[in-house]
Amino acid sequence: MTTPRTKAEYDAFLAVCPSHKLLERISGKWVTLILTALGSGPDCTGDPRPMRYSELARLLAGVSQKMLTQTLRNLERDGLVSRTVTPTVPVTVTYELTGLGLSLHRMMRGLKSWAEHHMDDVAANRATYDASV
Repeated sequence: MTTPRTKAEYDAFLAVCPSHKLLERISGKWVTLILTALGSGPDCTGDPRPMRYSELARLLAGVSQKMLTQTLRNLERDGLVSRTVTPTVPVTVTYELTGLGLSLHRMMRGLKSWAEHHMDDVAANRATYDASV
């Protein structure tokens, strides 16, 4: 069992800092897209709302069932997403952001937006770089 630490003891620039694992976990594209979708829908303008698994799967083009399930489980384990099972026929499972997830959602929404707005700039810079090497 680990001993509790004060927040001042965490310094991600140090190799031994446990926050490295958390940064690794939350930096993936599927985490970014899931947190953005749950936090405000596909256009990033709505209010946070619960979403069904199938709704997330449709929205996240290219995500495999295994990757979506694994990512949602990890987010639930980390306390960023809550999972609610409703006993209907068939069973309804919804996911929504927790308070902790909402605090991260705001940054992820900005990251997603930045990537969408600057992709052409990055592509042009890559082409220039590649042509010079």
